[in-house]
Amino acid sequence: MQKILNNQYMQYGCGYLSSPAGWINFDASPTLHLQRLPLLGALARRYVKPRFPDNVIIGDVLRKLPIEYGSCIGIYCSHVLEHLSLEDFRVAIKNTYLYLAPNGIFRMVMPDLNFYVQQYITSNDPSASHNFLIGTMLGLKKRERSLSRFLRNYIGNSNHLWMWDFKSAKIELEAVGFKEIRIAQFGDSGDRKFIEVEDESRWINCLGIECKK
Repeated sequence: MQKILNNQYMQYGCGYLSSPAGWINFDASPTLHLQRLPLLGALARRYVKPRFPDNVIIGDVLRKLPIEYGSCIGIYCSHVLEHLSLEDFRVAIKNTYLYLAPNGIFRMVMPDLNFYVQQYITSNDPSASHNFLIGTMLGLKKRERSLSRFLRNYIGNSNHLWMWDFKSAKIELEAVGFKEIRIAQFGDSGDRKFIEVEDESRWINCLGIECKK
């Protein structure tokens, strides 16, 4: 297990565009795994895109991350949890709770199911149902038949598997033990450290939530 001190800030599912130096940045992308291989990794980092920054650590919140429980005063994830099944979502937020120190802050942002539902029910567009499925990424335009494309979609986990509104997410967070659960807006945390990882474009028409352990 990598030695990481207490009172740290951590994000999971950081991708390759957001890995500030003041944060512990985890991602579970197959591309990152490839780029971190001992020998082939050098070639992968050169030819396999996107290139992950060197400070991004391989880590899956559904499994044990290389940090101690109760070691984080802030945790963030952006457009990650909607890619998980309901069961895995519950594992992810339970693990998030465990990694947080008492009174630690968890902020997350993800697509807002309520936004897409309201768009659908108020639209007179004959394509409203199509737009709903495309917008929520719950529909499948084409079923891939080749093994390579199937594996890419399955391992990459690019589709949305479960969508959330505030009410449904709040119940799940309460069940884990989170408190002071509220709808959050971009950059509105009392802890200014979060502004280092938040991207305003990722909050547009989305659901932001902040809560505490």
